Amino acid sequence: QVQLVESGGGLVQAGDSLRLSCAASGRTFSSYAMAWFRQAPGKEREFVVGIRWSVGVVDIADSVKGRFTTSRNNVKNTVYLHMNSLKPEDTAIYYCAARLAIISSRRVEEYDYWGQGTQVTVSS
Repeated sequence: QVQLVESGGGLVQAGDSLRLSCAASGRTFSSYAMAWFRQAPGKEREFVVGIRWSVGVVDIADSVKGRFTTSRNNVKNTVYLHMNSLKPEDTAIYYCAARLAIISSRRVEEYDYWGQGTQVTVSS
């Protein structure tokens, strides 16, 4: 079983930036698909960005396009979510997810491994 650990969340003001980390145990493979989701209080879990190790971002939600991007460190098996120009509506618990598949997905139920989540709060 793959272990995913998120970190980097915090309380920031609108317009600020944050970098979230997702560290994965074990090896990474070219067929390994990963994604970031977020869940605001009382709302369903929402897709943010889909990632493949060999490519980078392969899918991104319109709500964050142009503001969020990713990077990765293959040696450390870590992916990073760079969040810029944060808005209050970005406030949520952010989760890293992974599955052993080539294509990405926006569906929560199609991911097998999840981190514990990290809280991002953006004040206005």
